[in-house]
Amino acid sequence: MLKKTGLFLLLAIGFFSSKAQQTIPFRITKYHTIIVKTMVNKKDSLDLMFQIAMKDASISPDRQHKADHIIFNKEEISDENTVDIGKLSLKNIRFTDNQLAGHEADGKIGTVLFAGKSFKIDYDNNQFVMYDKLPDVKGYQPIPVLYNNGAFYIVADNIIDGDRQQEAYFALQSGYSGGILYSNDFAEEKELDKKLKITGEKTLKNSQGQRIITKQGILPFFKLENFVFKDLPVGFFAGELKTQNVSYFGADMLRRFIWIFDADRKTAYIKPSIYYSEPYEQLK
Repeated sequence: MLKKTGLFLLLAIGFFSSKAQQTIPFRITKYHTIIVKTMVNKKDSLDLMFQIAMKDASISPDRQHKADHIIFNKEEISDENTVDIGKLSLKNIRFTDNQLAGHEADGKIGTVLFAGKSFKIDYDNNQFVMYDKLPDVKGYQPIPVLYNNGAFYIVADNIIDGDRQQEAYFALQSGYSGGILYSNDFAEEKELDKKLKITGEKTLKNSQGQRIITKQGILPFFKLENFVFKDLPVGFFAGELKTQNVSYFGADMLRRFIWIFDADRKTAYIKPSIYYSEPYEQLK
C-alpha cells in the first residue's frame, strides 16, 4: 500500500510540476496599456509599462517616482539590477535611461519577464501567467509568429478595395494605445489616402518645420486568421517625413484577445477577451 501511495505522489508531483506556473498582476490604463508595479534594487518602487516589442527595461525622464538606486553609466545603460514583482524576483536586468514610456508609467519593461517560458497575457483577469510547459490551448486559435530582434510579428489580411485581400506583417506594439497603424510603405503602395474613407487628421511640425500628418481612415475588413473586424479605424502617416517603417498591431487590438505564446516564440494562441467587441479607439 505504501509503495502504491508513494508512486501516486510521484506521479502527481510530476504532473503538477510540468504545469508549474507563476502569475504577475497588472492593471490596464484608459489608454489600453499595461502597468506592472515593481520594486527595483529593493528600494525604488516603480510603475513600469509592459512593452512586448522590447526585451529589457528602461526609465522615463517623465517618471513620477524616484529611481535613485539605478546607476547608469555614461552610455545611459545600467546592468545587474534586480526587479521584484510580488513573489517573482528577477536578476541581472538591464535598464536604459531617458526613454519615454507613455501615460502613468515611470518606465518600461519587456519580455525579460518571461525568459525561456511560455506565457499568457490574460486581459480578462489582469495578469500574466508563466508556464514551464505550454498549457492547455483548447479553444484557442493558433497563429504563426515571427520573433526578430526582440519583437513579435504576425500576418493579417487587409481588405481595402472590394474583396481583394492585402497581406501585411504587423509588429505587436503594446506601447501604442491605438489599434492598427500602417507603415509609410504600405500606406503609399496601397494608396490608403485615396481608397479609405478619411475620418480624422492631425498635423504636427518638428523643430525643422517639417510636417508630420497623421490620418485615420476606415478599413472595410481586417482579418486575423478566423477573426474578422469590420469598419476598423486605422491610422497612417502622410506629409514630408517618412518615419513609420513598421505596421503596428497596437494595444487597442491586443486587448481584444487573450494571448498564449510558446517558449520557442514561433506560435501564439488567441481567443476573444472580454474586450473583443468594445468600441474602437478613435484618432485623438
